[in-house]
Amino acid sequence: MINLKDIKEAKKRIEKVIYKTPFAYAPILSQKVGNEIFLKKENLQTTGAFKLRGAFNKIASLPQKRREKGVIAASAGNHAQGVAFSANYFNIPSIIVMPEATPLTKVSGVKEYGGEVVLAGNNYDEAYEYALNLAKEKNMEFIHPFADYDVMAGQGTIALEMLDKVPDLDVIIVPVGGGGLISGVGSAVKQINPHIKVIGVTAAGAPAMRLSFLSGSVQDSAFVKTIADGIAVRDTSPVTFEIIKEVVDDIVEVDDEEIANAILFLMERQKLVVEGAGAVGIAALLHHKIKFISPKKVGVILSGGNIDVTMINLIIEKGLLKSHRKMKLIITLVDKPGALMKLTEIFAKERANIVSIGYDRTDLNLAIGDANVSVALETRGVEHQEAIKRALHKAGFRFVVE
Repeated sequence: MINLKDIKEAKKRIEKVIYKTPFAYAPILSQKVGNEIFLKKENLQTTGAFKLRGAFNKIASLPQKRREKGVIAASAGNHAQGVAFSANYFNIPSIIVMPEATPLTKVSGVKEYGGEVVLAGNNYDEAYEYALNLAKEKNMEFIHPFADYDVMAGQGTIALEMLDKVPDLDVIIVPVGGGGLISGVGSAVKQINPHIKVIGVTAAGAPAMRLSFLSGSVQDSAFVKTIADGIAVRDTSPVTFEIIKEVVDDIVEVDDEEIANAILFLMERQKLVVEGAGAVGIAALLHHKIKFISPKKVGVILSGGNIDVTMINLIIEKGLLKSHRKMKLIITLVDKPGALMKLTEIFAKERANIVSIGYDRTDLNLAIGDANVSVALETRGVEHQEAIKRALHKAGFRFVVE
């Protein structure tokens, strides 16, 4: 494991640039899951994620002659911004290799901190291979996002802040991708209080580290696919895996729908914008992936908040449909004057607000003289939607619910 002395030294080294993020009790979530839940809000960190801690500690630890040559990193976004910010702080050049599908907000964030962005590969691992070759070619220092002891020591400073605030925690829940965060946090926790359980959470679409943990040997994935791009790591790092075996008590997984639900919950109920990777711990709690024999004090790390706006829009839309606060219908009616008015009168009577409406006479599946009306409604739950459907049936309308 990472030596506690190194983690404490990292804390001193990074304190001049790091925001000591809040670690606060979450009453609504606590009531919902039946435990005392505290949220470590690294989504509010200077660069929007915890990665700044490890990146800055690594670059600050480099001998000056090596540092002056500049740094290269491979990242899906958050490590990239941490490296770019840190390089800018030391006034050295930085090149960040990012997967081609990286959200625009993360690419823009790197550029704003002065980093040069190179897009290469379909996922982190392909970008990583490209970055390693580029580092050799340009004779620049490669800053690994997780399989580096200085980086892991920097991430471990989160645990020191959590235990300074709430020393009697029973459980700490940590997102897991490459494993740098949980290696640093777990190392600090187990040396301060070995009775605290450290539980990791992976995305079902990026299962390598969990499969490795469960089998006891390094397992890689054929490919990754998840909305939690910050932990979308295909291959298991032997470096972090050895530490994880020593300091982690369990690793559970959540799927993309559960992650989306957690993002929406945090936005609505906690007023926090959190990216997919940062929300996996909340997803695990909301969907009962972690079993507690008795009520516990639980710390959850919200690792980042750099979520693309289009992803937020998609998650909100799906969340509204799933929670029955929005309803989409395609209704077939006779294409004649007054038909649409009759339909909208039903919605008005049932107190359903029309959000959007479309009218189509040209669908080849329609009989001549019919039209399809596609409509989205604001609704107030399952019973309200059932009342709307009954009213449409009673009026003789044919319809399907999307």
